[in-house]
Amino acid sequence: MDALKDRDPAHIGAYTLLARLGAGGMGQVYLARSPGGRLVAIKVIREEITDHPEALARFRREVETVRAVRSAYTANLIDASLDTAPYWLATEYVSGPTLSGAVGERGALPAETCRGVLAALAEGLAAVHAHGVTHRDLKPQNVILAAQGPQLIDFGIARGAGQTALTEAGFAPGTPGFTAPEVLMRNEVGPAADVFALGATLAYAATGRPPFGMGEAAGVSYRAVHESIDVVGVEPTLAALIEACVAKDPAARPGLAEVIARCGVRSALVEDTFYSGLAPLAEATPQTPAAGWGPSLPSPPAHAPVGPHELPTAGAPYGHGYTPTQVSRPTTGVRRRRTTLWMGALAVAVAAGVGTTLMVMLPGDKEKDGGSEAGGSPSPSTSPGPSASEVSSAAPAYAGDKIDRALWDSATGECQLPAEERAPTGFLSSISDPDRPDAASETLTFGDKVKLGFRGGGATGSAEPYYVTVSVKPPHDIDPGTGKPVGGLLSDNPNIGYTSKPVRLYGGGDSTGWKYVTYPDDFHSWINGKPQPSIPLTNDPGDWTVEFHHIRTPDDYTSIMCDGFTVK
Repeated sequence: MDALKDRDPAHIGAYTLLARLGAGGMGQVYLARSPGGRLVAIKVIREEITDHPEALARFRREVETVRAVRSAYTANLIDASLDTAPYWLATEYVSGPTLSGAVGERGALPAETCRGVLAALAEGLAAVHAHGVTHRDLKPQNVILAAQGPQLIDFGIARGAGQTALTEAGFAPGTPGFTAPEVLMRNEVGPAADVFALGATLAYAATGRPPFGMGEAAGVSYRAVHESIDVVGVEPTLAALIEACVAKDPAARPGLAEVIARCGVRSALVEDTFYSGLAPLAEATPQTPAAGWGPSLPSPPAHAPVGPHELPTAGAPYGHGYTPTQVSRPTTGVRRRRTTLWMGALAVAVAAGVGTTLMVMLPGDKEKDGGSEAGGSPSPSTSPGPSASEVSSAAPAYAGDKIDRALWDSATGECQLPAEERAPTGFLSSISDPDRPDAASETLTFGDKVKLGFRGGGATGSAEPYYVTVSVKPPHDIDPGTGKPVGGLLSDNPNIGYTSKPVRLYGGGDSTGWKYVTYPDDFHSWINGKPQPSIPLTNDPGDWTVEFHHIRTPDDYTSIMCDGFTVK
């Protein structure tokens, strides 16, 4: 944990802040003390994303998950404020090292200790699954080895039946090396995927090594789909159980009751001398800061306390500074990637209706977002068009056609070419289905449109206007006469594709500062200054590429961010 900073509040609601526990893409997590002296972990949603509907919906869903799940293997939810900003929730503070931290300090766990941890986590997952919720991000960093036994934390991307699947800051659910093949390839999320993650987590505990090796996210996840897990040196019966849990076919994996039975536990885990010896690795609790430290957040309006024994949703494992689902931080000349995924989950992001959001926060970025805007072409659209203040005589009229070999690949969740120019500080973008933006992915069928949003951050304007155009590229070369792949051949599309009308980034937009364009309504291709209609999405199934460009003139524009979606 880290000391509080000058900009941190002294209190959140009735709670006195003691330290920083960690940060995630959604917000900051603090260690705090209740008026009666109870230690709690408080997660506060980031101010700059409170007006983004997907982010706020996700935060509210965390609390819904908490209220749906009760288990002895999760920390109690203590309090929450979700009516007005600042939005926050508080859970009891669980003291102990994470499994990741313990292995890093002491090395691989003995086989018998691994069996006890595996059985306890399997029992905890079974309790969670009994409420119709899957964790979806089980990994060593999300397991706290508390004195009373392992505790599951960070259910921020957990999902229950009927809940909307939301992806924060450009990441699909899960972590490379711990995400099941069916999630990566087909976005099939269920209890069996948690069993895979459980097996991978225990492989790490038993070997002290990443279960599918180290390296780029794409390579790690490729090995998770196609290669065997690393259990070299593991006691044979434990290795066999781990291998069963990570079977490539989810139907071949054992149920949690079978996992527990195969562990053959005969005594309480707290009686294990190696396990109990890990307790000193927990960080000491800081003392209450002196009075007058920092500003205070206003107390929330009166509300009934939530029930006991409910699910924690802290944004980082306590005391180890790990940042789950963290926003990407690209730097000049470095390939922009989604550091937590080789994501087939995003391969079906649009086909399954999962809205994605990318956020670029560079080191030293200010924690305040300015507005930005996006508009459409003169053709009819479901998205708001630009206001008079957004388009001036200085605005580029369109983005001309040019060679562009960037292609988004659903197998990696990346574009194979880096952006040509760094995005403005705090630039955010989103991809969603305009017809059913709040629908759960398991019930959504993809329609014929894609809604693309963006917003600026940091500065609110400059002496020289900054214009953005969005391009949407089919996966293959398109015959203008038929609107389908040329001659039926599936050759890569080397052109820019279809572009939206350029719009000034800062100022205007809707009430949240977001601007949206909808494909195909707001897009054309431009050849020699003449517009050509965009094609229906279904004309060319496959991976479509989305780029956000900084445009100066019709012939002078550069990519600042690349993303994509898949059409089935």
